[in-house]
Amino acid sequence: MAKGMREIKRQIRSVQNMKQITKAMEMVAASKLKKAQAAAEASRPYADKIREMVSDIAGDSTTKVNHPMLIKRPVKKTGYLVITSDRGLAGGFNANLLRATMQTIKERHASSDEYVLLVVGRKGRDYFRRRNMPVLEEVTGLTDSPTFADIRPITLAAVNNYANGSYDELYLIYNRFINAITQTPTQKQLLPLEEVGESKGAKSTAGYEYEPSAEKVLEVLLPKYAETLIYSAMVESKASEFGAKMTAMGSATKNATKLITSLTLQYNRARQATITQEITEIVAGANSQS
Repeated sequence: MAKGMREIKRQIRSVQNMKQITKAMEMVAASKLKKAQAAAEASRPYADKIREMVSDIAGDSTTKVNHPMLIKRPVKKTGYLVITSDRGLAGGFNANLLRATMQTIKERHASSDEYVLLVVGRKGRDYFRRRNMPVLEEVTGLTDSPTFADIRPITLAAVNNYANGSYDELYLIYNRFINAITQTPTQKQLLPLEEVGESKGAKSTAGYEYEPSAEKVLEVLLPKYAETLIYSAMVESKASEFGAKMTAMGSATKNATKLITSLTLQYNRARQATITQEITEIVAGANSQS
């Protein structure tokens, strides 16, 4: 019985140590979540303005828009830019996104010759490599607060590979941040830029003057616009990651508390049984001597 009590006390100490770790990780994730949300909010004015300018040029009837990023072409190969995390301990953050990606690929493609993958994050890269899927580009080791410079290699690769014909359309797949509990796997068509292309012919409401010409400005703005979409998705994915980690570590902390309560109750019962047995033995010894 004493050995059993020692084992229970050891388990209690172990779970208490684990609880301290999960609680600390929950607090760290909560702190990083606030920073990620702030970064997402700070990027929106820039994204809205560049979208306004691109739409204004594309929608001007006097502008001859003939940019490859706006033109649809026969789809022979599709690209998927998938944003995951480098680390785990984030609940279903990566698993749900990768499951949705695999389902999309199975529904759309009969073989691996029909698509390529551009992957952000070790979790996604390792997942696709284990399944021998075609990974064209990869980026890992991003900071918790990525900047435009951090994601520039993947954004340039995404745009350049579309321009040189490596694929004929590109989809962006990431976790859209709803709140700390809910993150939704989301898919958006990144290239060609249909949202801008569909605005062609619309009435221009802003009075911009462009030098040297609207067409030349558009050539510069369209890649920047694609980069902005990727960056916004990246920042939102980071916020989703930290929200998922905070929720997962919070649940782990609660489960540890319940387990400690259960083990403490088990320990007290074992201790009570030991005391009762000792009292019984003393009484029995006293009675045998009387």
